[in-house]
Amino acid sequence: MTLATWITFSRLLGIPFLLYFLHDPTPTHRWVSLAIFLVVASTDWLDGYIARRFDQVTDLGKFLDPLVDKLLVLGAFLALIELQQVPAWGVFLILARELTIAGWRVSQTTISGANIWGKLKTVTQIGVIALLISPFSAQWRFPSLIAFWVAVAITLVSGMIYLLPRATAEEKV
Repeated sequence: MTLATWITFSRLLGIPFLLYFLHDPTPTHRWVSLAIFLVVASTDWLDGYIARRFDQVTDLGKFLDPLVDKLLVLGAFLALIELQQVPAWGVFLILARELTIAGWRVSQTTISGANIWGKLKTVTQIGVIALLISPFSAQWRFPSLIAFWVAVAITLVSGMIYLLPRATAEEKV
């Protein structure tokens, strides 16, 4: 396994700690959760940089990277549902998109990396989760919820952009 793949895999280790501290969301635990989340999320950039810079791009890395991203994001969103900060049906829309794309990828003979919309989706989700985890005052509740719905919209649009050209290409064959 390459260094980039090890970094991707190591991101999994932060998820249980994130969920542990969000289970008892005192302001201090929220700051700890935010720090853990941001460190784990930033390694997503690091493993991609290392993989490209040192020619360590592998099919395993292309498979693991989005999987670990999904586990991190969905774990955090599930904790935020439990804390009643986001509606479950919004997270369901995100989950539905992620499962649809994952199912589509499994049926492909080659593994493709994320396109710009997939990267925008991930960055938006990470930003929203960081905002929602933060122990900000109640006045941030409404702007945070708006940001959540923007992330849901970008997530759905990225899924449609990913699937529609492929479906059209298959119809022509």
